[in-house]
Amino acid sequence: MGVNTYTHESTTTIAPTRFFKALVLDFDSLVPKLLSQHVKNIETVEGDGGAGSIKLMNFVEGGPIKYLKHKMHVIDDKNLETKYSLIEGDILGDKLESITYDIKFEASGDGGCVYKTTTEYHTKGDYVFTEEEHNVGKERGMHISKAVEAYLLANPSVYA
Repeated sequence: MGVNTYTHESTTTIAPTRFFKALVLDFDSLVPKLLSQHVKNIETVEGDGGAGSIKLMNFVEGGPIKYLKHKMHVIDDKNLETKYSLIEGDILGDKLESITYDIKFEASGDGGCVYKTTTEYHTKGDYVFTEEEHNVGKERGMHISKAVEAYLLANPSVYA
């Protein structure tokens, strides 16, 4: 097994605590509402939703992905950091054991935030996960972040 690590940094005009609340703390209810054409529901199948919990994200029928199962490692609302792993699902295929995400939200000078993502691909055998493959997953994640950002911009009092 090998590990390939990639980092990505994004910015938003949304304050870090507000973006963290929406994108991390309320992810399970907000994302199926905002992206109902893709995400059917998200449910906690083990634990209380906090660290150590396992969450199941079900997608609408007919799409390329049926489900994803994540294990939550860290949900730190004081330091605005979350860490979780994709442990089961269609996109792991025969090349990946798991994918771990570590996301940190930091204030930027304009009242918005910078969110930094470190992604570790834990591969099967000698497989090397390429940057091109990573970019496909990164784009999916950015689609979710941009949908949440647009919702927050349109609803300035939500999560304030």
